[in-house]
Amino acid sequence: MTDSISDDDPGARRRAGVVGVVGAGLLATLCGVAYAAVSLLRFRRFETPSWDNAIFEQAIAAYSRLQAPIVDIKGPDYHILGDHFSPITAIVAPFYRLFPDGRTLLVAQAVLLALSVWVIARGAVRALGTAAGLAVGLAYGLSFGIASAVWVDFHEVAFAALFLALAGIAFVERRWRAAALWSLPLLLVKEDLGLTVVAVGVALALAGARRIGLATALAGLGGFLLTLFVLIPAFNPGGGYDYVSVIGAGDEGGPGPWASFWTGWDLKLPTLLATFGVTGFLALRSPWVLVAGPTLLWRFVGDNPYYWGTDWHYGLVLMPVVFAAMLDAIVRLRDGGRPTWLRRYATHVPAIAAAVALALVSQFPLAKLADAQTYEASPRAAAAQEVLDLVPEGASVETDIGLITHLSTGRTVYWTGTVGDAVPDWLVIDAYAGWGQAAPDAVAYAETQHPGTTWELVLDRDGYQVARRTS
Repeated sequence: MTDSISDDDPGARRRAGVVGVVGAGLLATLCGVAYAAVSLLRFRRFETPSWDNAIFEQAIAAYSRLQAPIVDIKGPDYHILGDHFSPITAIVAPFYRLFPDGRTLLVAQAVLLALSVWVIARGAVRALGTAAGLAVGLAYGLSFGIASAVWVDFHEVAFAALFLALAGIAFVERRWRAAALWSLPLLLVKEDLGLTVVAVGVALALAGARRIGLATALAGLGGFLLTLFVLIPAFNPGGGYDYVSVIGAGDEGGPGPWASFWTGWDLKLPTLLATFGVTGFLALRSPWVLVAGPTLLWRFVGDNPYYWGTDWHYGLVLMPVVFAAMLDAIVRLRDGGRPTWLRRYATHVPAIAAAVALALVSQFPLAKLADAQTYEASPRAAAAQEVLDLVPEGASVETDIGLITHLSTGRTVYWTGTVGDAVPDWLVIDAYAGWGQAAPDAVAYAETQHPGTTWELVLDRDGYQVARRTS
């Protein structure tokens, strides 16, 4: 296959033109601003979707001090590389050193995702021209996988989105070696992405780059096995991999992974339709779509229903893959693909993808930017701020999900469910943080949780209780 749209083709560069370059940059900038705004406004309202941002902040804060990434939220002295293998997050550490705040991670994620928008949009402009290319960039930037990921705070897969965008566009442009090389950093993003690298190798081999594809697949498989069976167990306190039990229905002795695969299709089928539907289903015409396979497979054999739907960050890895696959399919059809009706359809897919993204945007978190309540202070903001002012920096504090992402900056934070033998100086309880029943009395809870200690209640306001250890 000819390298007709590579960076070395001056005709392709001329077709893109200044308008395309500026347009792609402007689109990426606007998307990045929107992503950051959604995250920061949610943070400002003390809306905490999970403990993940606090976990990553503890790890990145340790990296910024050139220390091992100990995450006490997972358990006292817990080395996070024994949980998920994501050393790539250390890249954020220098920025955190300058701006030590949980919001630094939110901005970092917005920047990474905006860069992936620029890569997809710029590549689409080179391949299709300005109007169609920017339509593809818009569809990608508004896609549900990105919007859902932005809403649930920082995750390491924001790096994967950028690397997969770079690898995917290189594949579209028949730059096989670049596609392989851009996929290799995925081995440092998360342990399961080694299988994604294997899939990249398979896609390259099917496209004709057999030697590069084989080498990439072997590197991915080797990296996956090394990470899963050597590196993670070396850091894990139990000497194993904690997520084996979620692959399949139940723990040891359960019915196995395929039992989970065949359940939950009321969530899984809409996820598949949304994932490929955002590309007008044209992504299915490209071998690059195979790169989405490992992520879809582990999600669907997992026994956690959160994996199956379109919420959370689990669809983020898929978005750059399916959009690059769509671009590749359009290029293949344009260059003489059959049947003729499909070639005609392909010319309209960029507009269709943009229309679908615009139609669906109201169903996902980016729509919150049009909601006046998003910009208002939380009804409990004053009480939450009083809690933060009361618990001093440098203190150790045990808490639930409620204020964990805000307390984690400058403090040693433990989660109530994994505090172990640690005895903190403070306890913060949020009655609205999902205790499943009426929240316990903070003092009684602390003295039960930590026998032999005594505590006093220093704040009880708007559902927040703060207890301080006195002995």
